[in-house]
Amino acid sequence: MSLKRTRGAVYDLKYHVVWVPQYRRMVLGERVANRLKEIFQEIGERYGFEVDTQEVLDDHVHIFLSAPPRYSPAQVAQRLKSISARLVFQEFPAVKHKLWGGELWNDGYFVRSVGDKVTAEVIRWYIRHQHDPKQLDLEF
Repeated sequence: MSLKRTRGAVYDLKYHVVWVPQYRRMVLGERVANRLKEIFQEIGERYGFEVDTQEVLDDHVHIFLSAPPRYSPAQVAQRLKSISARLVFQEFPAVKHKLWGGELWNDGYFVRSVGDKVTAEVIRWYIRHQHDPKQLDLEF
């Protein structure tokens, strides 16, 4: 994952997103997990997300991805969760029967922005030293 470009931006936005099925039920067996991985890749292609790494376990999902700046982290999570839930319920009706509330995913999620070279400390240093160009010999 390197710098990406859109018509109006150059960006390097990476997120680690984690969420769980409703009631933390163990409903993401091997077949469902494999299909979810395909679904997340398809969603990524559709919305311009670059899925780097993902893992679907019986009771939670981890995805590490890059997303264009037009999508907030909340929008990224919402798209992944809503589209995947609809498709899983269509393709695996038994999963819906295990969840009495009719929703696949819990409302919440965890998200953290991640950087390869640019850590919070590097940004703090850059801001403190921006007045001295000789100090700014950094390669981002």
